[in-house]
Amino acid sequence: MLKIRLARAGAKKRPYYRIVVADVRAPRDGRYIEKLGTYNPMLPKDDENRVRLITDRVKYWLGEGAQPTDRVAIFLGNAGLIEKPKFNNPNKAKPSEKTLERQREKEEKLAATKAAEEEAKASAEAEAETKEEKTAE
Repeated sequence: MLKIRLARAGAKKRPYYRIVVADVRAPRDGRYIEKLGTYNPMLPKDDENRVRLITDRVKYWLGEGAQPTDRVAIFLGNAGLIEKPKFNNPNKAKPSEKTLERQREKEEKLAATKAAEEEAKASAEAEAETKEEKTAE
C-alpha cells in the first residue's frame, strides 16, 4: 500500500519536509519512491513557497491508489487536487481544567462580594430604621 506523506529533513529545530510517495512499511525519513513536493513550516502561512507540489505527479499517484496522510490531504485540498477533508474534534472547543477552576474561583469571589454588599445594604437600612424610630419618639 502506498502513502503520500511527509518525510522530515532539515536541521534541529529548523524542520523542512519532503512530500513523498512511500510504501507504508518504509521508515518515515527512509526509502521513498518519488518526491512530489516540499513543505517549509518556517515560512509564513501566506508565502507561496511554504507548500510546493508537482501537481501532475500527485494526480498520477492518486490515480494509482496512493492514500494521502491527514496533513498532506489538507495541502492537496488547499491546492484543489482533492476535496478538502473535514475533521471533527468536539473537545477542541472545551475549556481546560485550569480554565474551569479559574472560572469557578471568579464566580465564588463575585458571589461573596455580592453577599457582602447586600449584607452591608441591609445593615444600613436597619440602622436608618432605628434612627427614624428614635427621632419619631
